[in-house]
Amino acid sequence: MAPLPAGCPPPRRGRAAGLALPGVTCVTMLSFLSGGGQLGALIRAHDWQRTPLGPPEGWPEALKALVGVMLGANQPMFVIWGGAQTLIYNDAYAGILGAKHPAALGRPFLEVWWDIEAELAPLVARALSGTPVHMDDITLVMERNGYPEETHFSFSYTPIRGEGGRVDGIFCPCTETTRRVLADRALRDSEARAHQVLDSVTDYAIIVTDLEGRVTGWNEGASRILGWEEEEMLGQPAARIFTPEDRAGGRPSVEMREALRRGKSPDERWHNRRGGERFWAMGELTPLLDEAGAAMGFVKVLRDRTAQREAERELAESEARLREVASAVPGFLWTATPGGSVDYASPRWHEYAGTIPGRPDGGGWSAYVHPEDRPSAGTRWLESVASGTPYEAEFRLRRADGAWRWWLARALPTRGEDGAIRRWTGVCTDIQEIVEARETLARSRADLEARVAERTRDLDRMWRLSTDIMLVADFEAQIHAVNPAWTTLLGWEPEDLIGRDFLDLVHPEDVGSTLAEVGRLAEGITTLRFENRYRHRDGGYRWLSWTAVPDEHFIHAVGRDIQAEKEGAEALHATEAALRQAQKMEAVGQLTGGIAHDFNNLLTGVIGSLDLMRRRIAAGRIAEVERYVAAALASANRAAALTHRLLAFSRRQPLAPVPVDANALVGSMEELLRRTIGESIRLEIGAAGDLWHTLCDPHQLESALLNLSINARDAMPDGGTLTVETTNLRIGPGPAARLREVRPGPYVSISVSDTGTGMTPDVIERAFEPFFTTKPIGQGTGLGLSMIYGFARQSEGTVRIRSAPGEGTTVTLLLPRFEGEGEAAEEAAPPAEAPRAAGAPLRATEEGEVVLVVEDEPAVRDLVVEVLSELGYRAIQASDGPSGLRILETRERVDLLVTDVGLPGLNGRQLADAARAGRPGLRVLFMTGYAENAAIRGFLEPGMELVTKPFSTDALAQRIRAMIG
Repeated sequence: MAPLPAGCPPPRRGRAAGLALPGVTCVTMLSFLSGGGQLGALIRAHDWQRTPLGPPEGWPEALKALVGVMLGANQPMFVIWGGAQTLIYNDAYAGILGAKHPAALGRPFLEVWWDIEAELAPLVARALSGTPVHMDDITLVMERNGYPEETHFSFSYTPIRGEGGRVDGIFCPCTETTRRVLADRALRDSEARAHQVLDSVTDYAIIVTDLEGRVTGWNEGASRILGWEEEEMLGQPAARIFTPEDRAGGRPSVEMREALRRGKSPDERWHNRRGGERFWAMGELTPLLDEAGAAMGFVKVLRDRTAQREAERELAESEARLREVASAVPGFLWTATPGGSVDYASPRWHEYAGTIPGRPDGGGWSAYVHPEDRPSAGTRWLESVASGTPYEAEFRLRRADGAWRWWLARALPTRGEDGAIRRWTGVCTDIQEIVEARETLARSRADLEARVAERTRDLDRMWRLSTDIMLVADFEAQIHAVNPAWTTLLGWEPEDLIGRDFLDLVHPEDVGSTLAEVGRLAEGITTLRFENRYRHRDGGYRWLSWTAVPDEHFIHAVGRDIQAEKEGAEALHATEAALRQAQKMEAVGQLTGGIAHDFNNLLTGVIGSLDLMRRRIAAGRIAEVERYVAAALASANRAAALTHRLLAFSRRQPLAPVPVDANALVGSMEELLRRTIGESIRLEIGAAGDLWHTLCDPHQLESALLNLSINARDAMPDGGTLTVETTNLRIGPGPAARLREVRPGPYVSISVSDTGTGMTPDVIERAFEPFFTTKPIGQGTGLGLSMIYGFARQSEGTVRIRSAPGEGTTVTLLLPRFEGEGEAAEEAAPPAEAPRAAGAPLRATEEGEVVLVVEDEPAVRDLVVEVLSELGYRAIQASDGPSGLRILETRERVDLLVTDVGLPGLNGRQLADAARAGRPGLRVLFMTGYAENAAIRGFLEPGMELVTKPFSTDALAQRIRAMIG
């Protein structure tokens, strides 16, 4: 005999026992305690005899009703009853109790919550006095899990009156809002930090607008530069900062359209301050994108460059004054372009050489330099232009009357803020007397010493005036001497560097290569062009190009700033990337046109057949309908096949990868291949011994091999040999791996070769493009090879073509090796009749197996429901994720959930996860027509399967029966 629930009275014995009403037991007396999950079981098993409440059958009716309601609810609830304030609660409230559960059941409420008794006692007293208590948000620091933690709740204490109108207890539904409150607080803190960061950027005006150009954000830098405060500009049009001329020209609308088109819109023009004065600003407008990539506003960043513009204007005026001075100084001045071409010479040069002022070089400077001096002077000039170092040379120049005089030419480069050379400025000084004096004194030792001293001064001048950094260091990397250019270019003073290891200044990523170059110098090898990055005193790095010469003890090196060259190369790389993107978009356009063409043809077959069926049925010519049904089904199946190929090409078809033995798979296809290629073509199969297994979708692999065999057959109209070979292949690192677009490692190679017409290089290059085919119109879609390429890449492999005109073609699939046992090739099973629901009658009944169908497309939903009804299942339907979830949260029987992957509100996977939380083990069948997510490994859990649209009713019924069974 089974034991009675706790609190049930013992059965009566004797004659009285025979007077009990049939069916009336202790269980029915305690029906308010039925269900309730874990807490229902705990309450039924609890020894209430030891509590002030006593056995449950003796509880007041009000308490029984409240406990029954509470146990059937999903919201956290509890009841406090009697003078001892005994606590009873449900499963949802157990999560709030934390470690206090299950010991809290049946104990005094304030004793359970001793840690927050000071906050709760007044509220409990107020409710017991008869006044309801409601709290929207209360903060409590409780120790429910053994440590203090901040919590937040909303609840209502409702007094419950018993006999005589007295308050016997309190009923409380409550909700813990801790996560939401803390998340809101974190969001507010994050927004405050973001605003603080923007306001800290005071050198730049950062302006945020919506798509209509109204200001939604305004930092402190904008207030400083433009004059308006943030509260004055929020909601105002950003056009206020533009001049009237620019507003008349359509700004900022033109600027916003340009930013949307190009991704950004650089801007350099006059802008308005609040007081009406204008300032010159440089900046950029960039679109703000949401998570879907759609524009939701703009960010404009400006910097006041008025001083720079004024400096450029002053520089131009200075150059003009320089030209005036050049006409008055002795000797003559000249300027040259960054590339070394002379573009100006002062009037004194033209007077000296007898040249025309409109031609600065008088037809070529070298024509006026003495033939003996041309090589050294010209070479030195080319070296200075190439390295950016100052130029100095002595040479003889021919005068207009044919006489020769000695001149000293010096030139210094003028650089911009980016360090790039803007122009060369030079001066030529007549040193004929100096040269004659040197020649007179050349015979004396004193003259020799004077010449050495002069040369020393010249070298010291170059050391001091050079804009390139110069360095003397030993082979242990210790710096012994630096020139002043270190301060100009990198901000380091000589005392910061002397005695220091120069490797401390090298970028960490360049230390290894720098050490290797020092090793070459130690071997006596001159460095001609070595590039690395040196740290600026402000912490940034600049690219330098070094020329270095070793001697017995030291390294003498000159470093040229090439930061601008590096940035230019990066800009070129970005431009090339944009060009490649444009080419990709052109290919997408071609793909779209091909899809539209093929689908229009297929839809014509479907729509035309359906129209003719409608007319024949209306005319009563039923016998002719089957013909058009077959035609419509054929076109629809062709459309499904085209969609499958498109998904394969885009690498988004749902794959079911399993370990595959390629030898077994090819062997199982041998008879099919022989029938496909015909009797005029010989089939040879070369299976490698001990072939590795690969992980892929075997059906996709079969389809790929069949497609390749058909292509090979068409390339051999007069017969030939088709060879299918398998082998193991290991690809090592290096150019070979990059050429194959695969990672180095072991691969299974499957090759299909023919002895047909072959391909030209241009055909091979386009072979994998969608809709590209060399077959006549109507004999090929051009998607076969692109589908094979998509399948191989999605399987983490690749495919390659080797061919030449007249020499046949070999197409090789490379699929990664799988460490494990493969699956044997499966024989195709004949289609079975659509199964009916277990024990189902001809029509659905309330007792039949229940399938919940969630699909937002009415036509598909009605079709699936109709099929289920005809097969004897009871179908429940919902049009979106939230509606389906509401059904699943009830006690309605559901044997199987059939849901689309893409749903509004909740997607199919989110719906399945939420449903399984309340219905563990619920079986789920996903439907999808675009299975990008389903192709990801791990999307399907045990008890989940996937069927792709379109599908036949028989295939759907087979899958449903298998899953329910």
